[in-house]
Amino acid sequence: MAELILCVGRLKEAYWRQAAAEYLKRLGRYGKTELQEVDDLPEPEHASDADRQKIMQKEGEALLRRIRPGDHVVALCIDAPQQTSENLAQWLRTRDLAGARTVFVIGGSLGLSEQVLARADARLSMSRMTFPHQLARVMLLEQLYRARKILAGEKYHK
Repeated sequence: MAELILCVGRLKEAYWRQAAAEYLKRLGRYGKTELQEVDDLPEPEHASDADRQKIMQKEGEALLRRIRPGDHVVALCIDAPQQTSENLAQWLRTRDLAGARTVFVIGGSLGLSEQVLARADARLSMSRMTFPHQLARVMLLEQLYRARKILAGEKYHK
């Protein structure tokens, strides 16, 4: 298993950093899970749609530079299919057998650029609700940990 969680923005608050670090530590028992961040760009107070598109494009270019040609890319999007924890676990088993690195991409506050979405091999939604990208990162880490526990046949509270 080789997974990369690729995110726009840094975790500024200590509690988000601590939660992410804890799940990364727990995931280490099951294989290599890496987290990489690219800079989020400031949005001007009275940004136009063109300004927002340009920001997303630049953030997207930074994300795409971190993605390798053979990677299996999963874009986290609010309008994508949702999975149960059990289904995610089985999907991860399939990805593990395929051998390619799986890259989960979490956009910034404006979302993911069209270029990143076009590069994605799959899309995944954590919920139809909108969450801060910091929380989405921790939620994804927790779900990956839960899926790995399921695959290992270990108990995890419900």
